[in-house]
Amino acid sequence: MNEPFSFSVALPNETATAELMADLALLAGPGDTITLSGDLGAGKTTAARAMIRYLAGDDDYEVPSPTFTLTQTYDLPPFPVLHADLYRIADASELEEIGLSPLPEGTLSLIEWPERAPEAMPNERIDIAFSHRPSLGSSARAAEITGYGKAAAKVERLAALRRFLNLSGEGNAVRKRMAGDASTRSYARLMGDNGSRVLMNSPPRPDGPAIHNGKSYSAAVHLAEDVRPFVALANGLRQYGFSAPAVYHADLEAGFLLLEDLGGASFVQGSPPEPIIERYHVATAMLAALHGIDLPDTLPLAPKITYTIPEFDFDAMMTEVGLMLDWYLPDHDVTLSGMMHADFLVIWKDLLGRLETARKTWVLRDFHSPNLIWLGGREGISRVGLLDFQDAVMGPEAYDLVSLLQDARIDVPDAIELSLLGRYVAARRAADPVFDAATFAEIYAIMSAQRNTRLLGTFARLNRRDGKPQYLKHQPRIWDYLQRAFAHPTLESLKDWFTANVPKPTARI
Repeated sequence: MNEPFSFSVALPNETATAELMADLALLAGPGDTITLSGDLGAGKTTAARAMIRYLAGDDDYEVPSPTFTLTQTYDLPPFPVLHADLYRIADASELEEIGLSPLPEGTLSLIEWPERAPEAMPNERIDIAFSHRPSLGSSARAAEITGYGKAAAKVERLAALRRFLNLSGEGNAVRKRMAGDASTRSYARLMGDNGSRVLMNSPPRPDGPAIHNGKSYSAAVHLAEDVRPFVALANGLRQYGFSAPAVYHADLEAGFLLLEDLGGASFVQGSPPEPIIERYHVATAMLAALHGIDLPDTLPLAPKITYTIPEFDFDAMMTEVGLMLDWYLPDHDVTLSGMMHADFLVIWKDLLGRLETARKTWVLRDFHSPNLIWLGGREGISRVGLLDFQDAVMGPEAYDLVSLLQDARIDVPDAIELSLLGRYVAARRAADPVFDAATFAEIYAIMSAQRNTRLLGTFARLNRRDGKPQYLKHQPRIWDYLQRAFAHPTLESLKDWFTANVPKPTARI
């Protein structure tokens, strides 16, 4: 059983309370319970209101005290939040009547006056006990933060985060929530004396079960397990003149980074979003320039410490396409015969074998619209700001171009894809007259099939395993990209296998 973990913090004013709750919001999530205890006027509602406003991304978001309504729910961008006040509760038996026994699933619960029904509070929770400190000022408070059960680890991480911010000089910065992604990472924009910077919270990834030749999925496909790859690649990209964010401060062990803020100018516009063609032109030119460099597979990380970029090898690619068998087909109630299963493996072995002699470069792996920032104040290809490259591998040049031109989250029309593909090939030929466009086109088709097969399975897994059905809306688009890839004659056998065994997705939510 986890031992409780506690630490104390002085809160001289409401701004300090807001900073504490914003830091906790960076680490908390749906299913967590935060109890807020203390005397009348100790600051419980102020703290809950600060966290809700942070998660809402609105400093003026209306958050009334739930003293009389008892409960109030908020459907906020990252997840639902429940705010409850038990002051008028006589005993725990009344909680069921107001929807607090059991607590709602998939919701962050903020509960004031937990001492009114202590036996009903979850064993795994974070408690913040507020107390007055009148000697320090009328609004001064102290908070004792305690994590119970598995929540003890989050409180310990909260203490580490606040130490990191103080050491970096950003302890008093104003926190602004930033949207996250499908990973366990979370982000905040810090507005302080140094201007705007970005805080990345990236806890070390624990190994999952050994299901792929004695390796977890993340290890088998070479996903980053800590922030070291991000730091090494960020420094390496900038060394070659590309616009990755500068790393101002780092805790490599804990997984906290303070980064240059590249802003929020996107490569898409409209509703539904569509590519800003001029910006896609520059992104395509950036990839052509990157791929024209003979890039090393080892990068400096710290004095006398290097990082070796893993190879996007056959086993990794096969593990990824295996998500089709493990998640997408079961999600559509498809059971393969032994022969069909074997055929899938044989077809992919042949296709991926064609990549063995292909030139290897840095594959940033998620080079698509959510991870590209337009830096209009810079020149040339340096206008492409890069994010989310910590999973980079040494692999085929075509992979990142597929990521860009067959963006899983927005529709890239066929005509635009072909036009940009032509621009890329022209740029590569201009720099290297012996560049083989036909071979590149074949690799592009294989990488398209590999990536989109993996994405169909990944989004099915995010829905079924992780409770994130919003990713299913992208599956029809991914299916359409696969059909484009199947037009290449090299993929005829794979096309026939899909036609015989794989149902077309229909979900758009």
